[in-house]
Amino acid sequence: MSTDRIQDVWGPRTPHGPDATWAGRVDSYLDDGVSESEVEWHQSACVLCSNGCGIDIAVQGGRMVGVRGREQDRVNRGRLGPKGLFGWQANRSPDRLTTPLVRVDGELRPASWDDAMHVVVERSREVLRTQGPLGMGFFTTGQLFLEDYYTLGIIARAGIGTPHLDANTRLCTATSDFALKESFGTDGAPGSLTDFDLSDTLFLVGHNMAETHTVLWARVLDRLDGPAPPRLVVVDPRRTPVAERADVHLAIRPGTNLPLLNGIQAALIRNGAIDSDFVARHTVGFDRLAEVVSHYDADIVAEICGVPAADIERAAEVIGNGRSLVSTCLQGVYQSHEATASACQVNNITLLRGMIGKPGCSVFQLNGQPTAQNTRETGANGDFVAMRNWQNPGHVAELARLWNVESSQLPSWAPPTHVMQMMRYAEEGSIRFLWVSGTNPAVSLPELHRIRSILQQDRLFLVVSDAFLTETAALADVVLPAAIWGEKLGTFTNHDRTVHLSERAVAPPGEARPDMEIFLSYAAGLGLQDKDGEPLVKWRTPEECFDAFKEVTRGRPCDYSGLTYEKLRGGSGIQWPCNQDAPDGTERLYTDHRFNTETDYCEDYGHDLTTGASFERKDHADLGAAGRAILKAAHHYPPHEPVSAERPFLFTSGRRVYHFHTRTRTGRAPQLQNAEPTPWVELAAADAQALGIADGDLVRVESARGHVVAPARLTGSREGVVFAPFHYGYWDRMEGTASSPSAEERRPTAANELTLTAWDPVSKQPQVKLAAVSVKKVSS
Repeated sequence: MSTDRIQDVWGPRTPHGPDATWAGRVDSYLDDGVSESEVEWHQSACVLCSNGCGIDIAVQGGRMVGVRGREQDRVNRGRLGPKGLFGWQANRSPDRLTTPLVRVDGELRPASWDDAMHVVVERSREVLRTQGPLGMGFFTTGQLFLEDYYTLGIIARAGIGTPHLDANTRLCTATSDFALKESFGTDGAPGSLTDFDLSDTLFLVGHNMAETHTVLWARVLDRLDGPAPPRLVVVDPRRTPVAERADVHLAIRPGTNLPLLNGIQAALIRNGAIDSDFVARHTVGFDRLAEVVSHYDADIVAEICGVPAADIERAAEVIGNGRSLVSTCLQGVYQSHEATASACQVNNITLLRGMIGKPGCSVFQLNGQPTAQNTRETGANGDFVAMRNWQNPGHVAELARLWNVESSQLPSWAPPTHVMQMMRYAEEGSIRFLWVSGTNPAVSLPELHRIRSILQQDRLFLVVSDAFLTETAALADVVLPAAIWGEKLGTFTNHDRTVHLSERAVAPPGEARPDMEIFLSYAAGLGLQDKDGEPLVKWRTPEECFDAFKEVTRGRPCDYSGLTYEKLRGGSGIQWPCNQDAPDGTERLYTDHRFNTETDYCEDYGHDLTTGASFERKDHADLGAAGRAILKAAHHYPPHEPVSAERPFLFTSGRRVYHFHTRTRTGRAPQLQNAEPTPWVELAAADAQALGIADGDLVRVESARGHVVAPARLTGSREGVVFAPFHYGYWDRMEGTASSPSAEERRPTAANELTLTAWDPVSKQPQVKLAAVSVKKVSS
């Protein structure tokens, strides 16, 4: 059976009210001529957004031939979006990397695994000898498995001893992580996806759910089209499908999330729409918050944000009158100005209303990638393992004991290095070895001309492990062919803490290997040992790695100790914490309204939201939170790059429904690529008319750093804003691809040609949703 998710993105409705269970609906797709009775099914979950929908992979003759949704899975009840239904075809793309490549005389040439790893290990030894651990950097993805990340984490942190380990989750959801730590003491979504089924009010901030999380939007549509639908408030400068269903759509000026959210809080307090008893008993910081937001009345906010004051008041009224509230944030907050400060205000609204720890009540600081949560839990980004605090000597000592290394070996003298700082160190010559696994910074990082120049430096030795010859891999000194989803065994966790098992359905092509195996080979080559002279990395299989990770999480917020591969087989994913006290998992956190803010337990001591200055243990203890949530306040300041007469438009970017990241997978799925084969630029109709631009005209969008050229699309989005999807790099135009591009086809299309090197002071998430640009017509 085939399902159309190109024209019918969200599928048929199964409406229900707040008292009914979300019905199942199995979406499936098989190659032509293949029937379900002829295939073997292998359990997995989708890795093309952070929803983590349960999925089964169909295999015939050792080859993937289709997929179907898992009806028993709590996340999707059998539904799949376009990327889930068709994206698997990238696995069998003819241009998969199948053998290691080593650069010789300026060209990448095939090599054996032994030779390639010898080169990598010897260069590592040389850098460690001449530069020490600070010469080594690692940048991974949000699309590997928990077992891959944990193996890399112990190698980098305990083996090499470098703080230079980050993931591209820094680009998508670092702010999610930090906002949760600032407000609640530790990472981890408080609620459950089932809260969308129960709530009577939804508040979506900077989140085009209809395209970023198609199955979650289908879940919301089933409520909106059912009895007693929830009221919907949407903050987005664009008129998206989500905004079209809103009771209140606040099409704010990009970069003004914080004053809007301050204004909504001021109205809630002024209207008496807060749960004063909850705030008094279960939070700290209210007096400071109330003083700050008192400066943001509706008229002032309307002036800053460019929306009517009446709409701001109406939004506050809807939020204040709800009996249950679910709020969400995503990239429109995380990748914009004052990211962590803004995300914390959404947490504040949830807390002021007392809407947490109860059915239908939560805040979701959503993730952008399928396994982003695992990079944070395993310490493969800017955190320590299992939500430990790098500033807490007791936490560091505990981790050193579990890994059987000296505490001094763990780089806890400073915060783990974020990727933009790593790039700066590489630019300056401090980092001389950089291993990029499963991500494509030559397209995904801001200010691309600068990133390309850094990655091309002769003094930087660049290793890339990937499934395809990406724009980044093409610059590497060594390229290692990696197995991907469906070709290896492992687990991963979605944005409501649901852990899924993904089985190995088919063998990887050629000599491609799972990332965990690659990292294990590297550790063995370096001879990494614990303090007793035994191998540092004790596992050899994914399941052994998972069991080791479980022990590291025991007693921490992300407690996996009650999970096993066998327990995850055959049914639904399971939410952590899962342990002796909660053997079936935990649907909601903080049901007793006690938060993880004890100073000895918390994951971070917090920051000043405006400057990013880190607080120390004494500062946190002086707050007196001790199990209460923290209401954090911040004033708004103008963005780094304002518009001008020369560049009068604000540029922003985002994801589209048919593609994911830099299209390395979705661009190789025929249905997805054919649905949206080329980039485009979205303009407000009034702006286009003033510039003499008609729909389809070729336009040049230029910032102080670079330009892109693409056809114009005219929309009803707010005036003064230019939008482009960020997926379109250059891999399908590189030498050696099937087609020979014309000069016209070589025009710049990557959105990050325009963006600036700036990041949030707290989360260090790059600000890629805000840049001043000019727009000119190139041709009709």
